[in-house]
Amino acid sequence: MRISVKKLTLMAVLAAVALIVFIIEAQIPLPVLVPGMKLGLANAVTLFALFYSGGKANAAENSKTESEPGNEADSGVDGKVGLTAVNAFTILLCRIILGAVFTGRLIAFAYSITGGLLGFFAQVVTKRFISHKQIWVCGAVGAVFHNIGQILTAVIITGTPAVAAYLPVLIIAGVVTGVLTGLVAQFTLERISK
Repeated sequence: MRISVKKLTLMAVLAAVALIVFIIEAQIPLPVLVPGMKLGLANAVTLFALFYSGGKANAAENSKTESEPGNEADSGVDGKVGLTAVNAFTILLCRIILGAVFTGRLIAFAYSITGGLLGFFAQVVTKRFISHKQIWVCGAVGAVFHNIGQILTAVIITGTPAVAAYLPVLIIAGVVTGVLTGLVAQFTLERISK
C-alpha cells in the first residue's frame, strides 16, 4: 500500500495543525466544574480529515471510494488529494501521542487515547448516515463517545465508580462542544469546496 507524497504532506500538515491547537488549548484553563474539561477544538481537524475527499464529493461518494479495494482515494474530485478514514485515524494518533509528549502530561495519554479511539470510531459509523451538511452531528456524537471513554478510563485508573457521576455533565458539554467543532470542520470543507 503506497501513499503519495501529496497525501503524506497533507496528513503531516493536518497533524501539525491539530497538535498546535491541542497544545494551545491545553494551556488555557476553562472556568468549569469538571476538572480537565476542554473544548476539544483539535477534533475539528480530525473531522475535517475524515470528511475531506479532495473536492466537492459528498459523504456517500467518499465512503464508496474508500471501500473499493486497492483505492486509497489519492485523487479526489477535481484531481485534489483525498483522505480516507485510515488517514484521519493516523492523524488522530499522531496528535494524541505527540500531544502527550509535548505537553508532558503522560498520564493524560490514557484518557486521550481511550476517548479519542472511542470517539473516532463513533464518528466513522455516524459518517455513513449523514451528509457534508450534517458534520456537526458527527462532531457531537464523537464528543459524547470521547467523554464516555474518558470516564471509563477514570473509573479504571482511580478504581472509583463514583467518577461516573460526572458523565451527565460531560455528555451535555460534549454535545455543545462537538457541535462547535463539527461546524468548524463543516464550514472549512464548504469553503474549500468553493
